Formats: sequence, C-alpha cells, structure tokens
Amino acid sequence: MWKVSSKCVVTVSGKMRPFSGNDCLKPVTVINRAFGAREPWQVATITATTVLGGVWLWTFVCQNESLYTRGRRQFFRIAKKIPAVRRQVQAELTKANNDFESAIKESNAHLTYTVTLPEKGLSKEVILKLVDDHLKTGHYEWRDGRVSGAVYGYNPELVQLVTEVYGKASYTNPLHADLFPGVCKMEAEVVRMACNLFHGSNDSCGTMTTGGTDSIVMAMKAYRDYAREYKGITRPNIVVPRTAHAAFDKVGQYFNIHVRSVDVDPETFEVDMKKFKRAINRNTILLVGSAPNFPYGTIDDIEAIAALGVKYDSKDACLGSFVVALVRNAGYKLRPFDFDVKGVTSISADTHKYGFAPKGSSVILYSEKKFKDHQFTVTTDWPGGVYGSPTVNGSRAGGIIAACWAFGYDGYLEATKRIVDTARYIERDVRDIDGLFVFGKPATSVIAFGSNVFDIFRLSDSLCKLGWNLNALQFPSGIHICVTDMHTQAGVADKFIADVRSCTAEIMKDPGQPVVGKMALYGMAQSIPDRSVIGEVTRLFLHSMYYTPSQKYASASATLPTAPTHASISSAVLLFLEPPRTPCYPSNIYIYLQLEL
Repeated sequence: MWKVSSKCVVTVSGKMRPFSGNDCLKPVTVINRAFGAREPWQVATITATTVLGGVWLWTFVCQNESLYTRGRRQFFRIAKKIPAVRRQVQAELTKANNDFESAIKESNAHLTYTVTLPEKGLSKEVILKLVDDHLKTGHYEWRDGRVSGAVYGYNPELVQLVTEVYGKASYTNPLHADLFPGVCKMEAEVVRMACNLFHGSNDSCGTMTTGGTDSIVMAMKAYRDYAREYKGITRPNIVVPRTAHAAFDKVGQYFNIHVRSVDVDPETFEVDMKKFKRAINRNTILLVGSAPNFPYGTIDDIEAIAALGVKYDSKDACLGSFVVALVRNAGYKLRPFDFDVKGVTSISADTHKYGFAPKGSSVILYSEKKFKDHQFTVTTDWPGGVYGSPTVNGSRAGGIIAACWAFGYDGYLEATKRIVDTARYIERDVRDIDGLFVFGKPATSVIAFGSNVFDIFRLSDSLCKLGWNLNALQFPSGIHICVTDMHTQAGVADKFIADVRSCTAEIMKDPGQPVVGKMALYGMAQSIPDRSVIGEVTRLFLHSMYYTPSQKYASASATLPTAPTHASISSAVLLFLEPPRTPCYPSNIYIYLQLEL
C-alpha cells in the first residue's frame, strides 16, 4: 500500500528538502528587521494606519456603484464648479425655468389665481363653475381617444355611478375600523378578488394602496424588513430590468436600497436573463419582472426570474399590471406570470388603470402573510396609544375603496377584449408602414415603434400637431401608444393609423432632416453625458407645476364672486382648494422645519 509522509518538502535551488519550523518564522523575521529600529509608538501608528487604510480601501472599492460610475459623477461635479461652466449651466437652467413657467402661465391664462382663503364662502353653483373652468384647461381631446394612456376609460354612466358611490363613502376612513367596519370589509373583498384573478392560494393576501408607486413602496419595505430580520441583510439591493417602472428607483432612493438595473435583449426587449443572473449577489432581497413593462409593452420571462428566486435562497419576484389577468380569458395566449408560477411572491396591480376605478387605487398582493406582516408598521410606545397601519398612509379614503369595489367581471372581460383587439390591429398596421419598426413583441396594450431611417421624434412632433399625445422613449429613441378603452371607440384606431401612415410618408420624402422644436429636446437630452443636469431640469419642471404668481400680482379673494355665508357654504369653499400637504389633525398641526447651521 502507498504511504503518505506527514512531512512537507520545500524546494531550494531545484532540490527538495524537508520543511522545518524555521521556514514559518521567516516572515516574522523580516517584519522584525523592518521594525526593529523603530520606536513603539511608530510601530503602533504604522499598524493602525495600515489597518484603517485597508478598511477604507475595501469600503471604497466594494460599494454598490462601480468605481467608473462614481468617478464619472465626481468628475462632472467638479467640472460644474469651474466658473465658466457654472455660469453656462446656470444660464441654461434659468432659461428652462422661465420656459416652464411661461407654459404654465399660458395654459392658465384664462383662470384667476387665489392665493389666500376667500373671506366669504362661495355658493355651490360658483364652486362647480370654477371646477369646470379648471377641468377645461388643456390642449388634448382625451375623451376622443387622442392620448396615450392617462385616462383608461370614460363612460358617463360609470362616472355617475362612481361619483354617487364615492359621495356616500367620502367621509369614511378604514383607519377607524371600529367606526367603518363595512369599508374594511369592502377592502378585504377587493384584495381577495384580485388575489383570485392572479391565481393566488388561500394563503395569498394584500392591501389596497393609492397607486402603483405606493404598491411598489410597500413591497420593497416588506422585503427589506423581512431580509433584515431573517437574513441579516443590512445593505440590500434589488435586481430589476432596465425597463422596470421608475418607481423602483424612487423607492431605492427613499429606503437606501441599491437598484441593480439589467439591460434588455436588443431584439426581444425583454430582460437579458444571463446578465440578470450575474447581477444577483448575497445582498439581493428582491428580483423584479414586468408583465408588461411600460416602455415597450413586452413581458419579461417571469418563470425564469422566479426560478432564480427559488434557487438563490428564496429571493422574490415582484411584477405589475392588471389587464394581463384577463388576457388569456379574452382568447389571447400569454406566458405564465402570476401566482401560478413558483417563486412569484408579490404582484402589484393598478385598479385605477385598466381596473377603471377612480384615480388613487391599486393593490399589492403577496403569496404568503409573512411578507404582508413586514409591510405593516406598528408603534407600541407612543403616548397616543398603540398605533398600527397597513400602508404608508394612516388615514385612507374610504370612498376610493367603495368605488373600486363596485365593478363586475363581465365588464372587465369585455373591455380587455376590446382593448387588446384594438392594440393588435394597430400593431399589425404599424409594422406594415415603410420606415417604421415595432419594438419586440407587445404582449397586451402598449405598442412602441421607432425608425432606423429618420429621427422618430419628427413623427412624434407631426402627430402632436394633429392632436395626438404619445409617450416619448429614450435609450433607444422611440414613441409608444398605450391603448385604452378610449381608443376602442369607432374610428379612433383607424384615424391614428391613417395619421401615422401619412406623417411617415411625408417624413420619408426627406428622412435625413433633423428634428426641430420641442421634440428636439428629447434627442438632445439623451446625448448629455452628465445626467445630473437632466435631473436639475426635471426638478425645475416639477417646481413649475406649483407655480403661483407673487402675492402682489395674485388676485385677491375679493375678486371672486361671493354668496351669503352660512356653515355649509363656508366649508364648501375647501372643495376647490388644494388640501394641506402637511399632516393636520384636530388640535394638532405638525410643522416640519429644516434648520441650516
């Protein structure tokens, strides 16, 4: 039999010799010689500096963002401090701000600004007239199906029903379950209906929220807290397709969760699964897939994403949409995506889009209660009592819940068939137009198209002049139409196709001509390497939405018509004033201050 010697050997000058204990001491001897002539305090200082420096270097290198990304951002930050560059950037930002405010002023030129509470209440007729005047502001005929998405259905009879239902429940608040148990029952039923639509088991659960972003906020909060408690993850990240909704990035900023975006396949415009798999690491708490995504309307491979979630220590998959729940029942084929797929643990679905409920309603669903449990927030030591709430909102509108509750399956199924039929009809015709191509294979209601021949924003500009409002896409350039029930009206789809065809034919006469005007900004924005500049411009636009003239130019409340004042009319004036944006409770007003020291 072979015997293995317990002695190791060392090679010296090509010859083998037994390993001795002195060989282990050689590194120590070298260190002793290096520090032998130094004072103890010097040895301690060098040791501490080396250790701390190593820790700093490790922390600097091993961050969520790459060295290239951080270095590039720092470069642009320093470059903008150069006086000449700073002046140029500031001049462009000032111009953009003035343009935004001018556009707001022009849109509201026929309206009177009210910046102080009217001294006297207004009559019902005056209030309703003012509301009508404000609702007429705008340049697009959305009722005629000229807008992509935004308004997903408008039936006067349905609006009347929703108005009556909301009015009956407008004062209710499910936060006070003892006062309004019926509203809580309605919410529970809406959630259970949604779970059943998405093939959830008896263990599936969820809550209603105020919209898709709110649903995503709740899901990420739940997964972050679950991963922290059961897996000890304190530096979480999520892996998402680059086409996933921007709300994931928003919540990443809110919760300090790193968002690892993965590119899509340039042919299918579904997430590249090889890159997706490589993006997963030990700190990943959530895997995201879209069904469908916003830009192109394609559905990611949810089965493959969910399989990765099962393989990599129960990472989770979150996806969103509502019309997909009924597409298969409407006669269309669709790859599996919901709770039928093992590994899918949450679904966000907006009831206020293709659910046709009033704006401000969505659902977040979970496959098991353990996730929902971590969505809840509970405060046990508050002097005001034990406080618990299921979502980020404390008080919630019971009227929205009641209005969402008042819908039936048959109506949804018929609407889904109309919408998807119309979307397929538009897709087929757009594919046949010379100079255009369709991105990927749209799964439901979104058709995105671009051009390899001319600047696609020229087409967007031409259609805009004809009264169409489409969504502009970037990286790569494109435009899309989100088909809603508004587009299923007689003649709308045919008119859209005819306008796309005629505008494209006109552009093809001189395809090399650059885009000009407002649409040129979209192409230019993509070419700017410093994305923080685009962010600053976007913030200016958001500020402009809250524009009111300065006090001395604003109309005083006395210019508004008045009516005899009594209790009901005095309170009715609040109907057309925006509610306070800071939390207000009886006898308590919380004021948030930021002190700059």
